[in-house]
Amino acid sequence: MNKVALNFSDGRTKFIGVNAGETVLDAALRQGITIPVDCREGVCATCKGRCSSGDYQLEYVDEDALSQSDLEQGSVLTCQMRVASDCAIEFGFESTLCTSSGPEELEAVITKIDLVSESAAVVYIDARARGDQLDFLPGQYAHVNVPGTEEWRSYSFACAPNETNQLQFLIRLLPQGVMSDYLRDRAKPGERMKLKAPLGAFYLHQIKRPLIFVAGGTGLAAFLGMLDQLVENPERCDQPITLFYGVTQVADLCEIERIQQFAEKLPNFSYYSIVMKEAAGWQGPVGVVTDLFEDSHFNDGEVDLYLCGPPPMVDAVKGWLDEREMANSAIHYEKFSAS
Repeated sequence: MNKVALNFSDGRTKFIGVNAGETVLDAALRQGITIPVDCREGVCATCKGRCSSGDYQLEYVDEDALSQSDLEQGSVLTCQMRVASDCAIEFGFESTLCTSSGPEELEAVITKIDLVSESAAVVYIDARARGDQLDFLPGQYAHVNVPGTEEWRSYSFACAPNETNQLQFLIRLLPQGVMSDYLRDRAKPGERMKLKAPLGAFYLHQIKRPLIFVAGGTGLAAFLGMLDQLVENPERCDQPITLFYGVTQVADLCEIERIQQFAEKLPNFSYYSIVMKEAAGWQGPVGVVTDLFEDSHFNDGEVDLYLCGPPPMVDAVKGWLDEREMANSAIHYEKFSAS
C-alpha cells in the first residue's frame, strides 16, 4: 500500500492509503474523503489535481480534460490515477468540499517515561487497545491531552508506525508548563492518556535526491520517526542523508546513542551536532545550526531539506539558502513553539 497526501487550497492535508491497482479517487472515497467527481471516466476534469511528488500512471484522459501541457506539469485526474509510490497531490479547491472524519481520538496507556536530558523526556505509550495499526506518517504529530486537565498539547511522533501501536513522543521539559509539570511531578506508568492523531502535513516525501534534515531541540522527534522508517524500509532511500542537530546547551543534547545506531544501520547517513553555549568538557562546535553548513553538503542546491524546530531556526536556515541562491532545493518545514 502507498501513502498519498491530498493537499487542499485552504492549507489542510488529508492522508490516504492506496492499494495496488486502486485509483486515488476510489481510495479516497473508501476512506471517507469525497473528492468532487462527475463522470469517473477521465472526461469532465472535476477531480483534477496536480501531482507534486511521486510516480503514477493515468488511464484514459480526454484531451479536453487535460492538455499535453497540463500532463507535462503533473496535472492528474484522480479517477484515472494509479500510484506506483507514495505521492502528494495538490488541489485547487478547499477541503470543505470533501467530507472526512478527521483525526481519530484514542486512549493509550503510559508505559515508561525516560528523562533523556535535563530538558527533555521520551514518553512511551501503548495504544494497542485501538486494535489495528494507527496509520500516520513519520513527521506528523498528535494532539495530546495532559491527564487530569482539559489542556492539550501537540507533539511529533518520535517513532515509525508499528503493528502493536507502541508510540513515542520526545517532549521538551520547560521550567513551567502544564505538560512539563505533569511529567516531572505526577506521571506514572499505567496512567491513561488521550490523543488525537494523526495531524500535520510534515512528512517524508518520495526520495530522489540527497536529504538534509535540520533539527532544533525536540524538533529531533520528527526525524527519529523518519529514520526509524528508513531503517525498516531501506529500499526507500539510496541517497545520502545528513542530519544537523542544534540545541541551546550541552545538557539539552539527547538521543545521541539512538542517532549513532542510525549511522550504523543506514550506510548513507551522517550527522552533526552543535550547541549555542560553551561548556566545560564539550569539544564539539559552538554556535547556531547554520554554522555547521558547508556548500558541499548541499549538492549544488539539488537537495530536499526538512526543517523542524523553533521559528528562528527555520527562518535562519531558509535565509542561509536564499543568500546562496539555492532555488532548486525543495524545503519542507514544521515550526513549533514550546508550550
